[in-house]
Amino acid sequence: MRIGILTGGGDAPGLNGIIEAAGKTLIQSGHEVFGIEEGFLGIFENRMVPLSPKNLEGLHAEAGTFLGTTNKCGTEGREQEFLQCFKKLELDGLVVAGGDGTFSGLKQFEKDIKIIGVPKTIDNDLSGTDFTFGYDTACSVVAESVDALRATANAHNRVIIVETMGRTAGWIALGGGLASYADFILIPERPFDRDQFLKFIQEQKKHKRGVVGVVAEGAHALGEDVEVQFRVEGAPQAERFGGIAHSLAHWIDEKTEWEGRQVVLGHLQRAKSPTTTDRFLTLAMGVTVSQLVNEKKWGMAAVFRNGEVIAAPLEQLMQPARLVTHDHRWVKMAQALGIFI
Repeated sequence: MRIGILTGGGDAPGLNGIIEAAGKTLIQSGHEVFGIEEGFLGIFENRMVPLSPKNLEGLHAEAGTFLGTTNKCGTEGREQEFLQCFKKLELDGLVVAGGDGTFSGLKQFEKDIKIIGVPKTIDNDLSGTDFTFGYDTACSVVAESVDALRATANAHNRVIIVETMGRTAGWIALGGGLASYADFILIPERPFDRDQFLKFIQEQKKHKRGVVGVVAEGAHALGEDVEVQFRVEGAPQAERFGGIAHSLAHWIDEKTEWEGRQVVLGHLQRAKSPTTTDRFLTLAMGVTVSQLVNEKKWGMAAVFRNGEVIAAPLEQLMQPARLVTHDHRWVKMAQALGIFI
């Protein structure tokens, strides 16, 4: 068969691992494999490149995506055009690594396009899978940053706030914050009480020279709205959150004897070479994708559940975002350590 591979939405460490693992195993099975450049845009613009063992070699170790991607091009309002453009590619099936926006954009074509899915987001908030690739790498960036910033926080008697990605989910802040034993972790699912947080910060002054905490971009205080940094018109998720670390640092300056500073990690969380954990995960997912194609089990996805990669209905990835529950075991672990969360 002629199989296309497409990466949609924001990039995540491990996308290249999916491309290499799925591409190589599909080629081993005798299929022709093509990469579609820049997600949906590549379908609209007929941009497709043949994949071979030569141009796939070593991709697994690189961040980003060899094929390119975009989160600014959707299918809404262009459904018939999209379907006609896809038919011109003469593909028998499509392997898609994407998030909720990508799969939502493809849902209406489930009867017309044969799809195998791979859940992708560093935010780790997709339903249907226990973990998404790229999440472990993003957490390692957060943890390494917090560890490194302790020295300068202690040197200058400062509170340094590290802002992470995640939109409405606090998984990156929680995972990275726990791994680095951050002093506080603020996540969207647990709006914080300003008075209690202020009391906690002031208490730290009695026995610490510096404090370093992690805040998710969608975190907010009780009774307050999420801070929106800017909008990207036409994108599936137009509002881009951000700015909470900056405003909190200034608030700490005003309310306490500490100096407040902020560090926004931004795209650094996407830019690191995948960790070993993410490499194993994408390798297993890529091989599973090839098996699903060989068995013509269209409409399925390769997901991670209970310690292994299995096949599950693609529609299970299109459910509401999987958020940190109030009593999640990681939250309890943070509380046991005395971390403010």
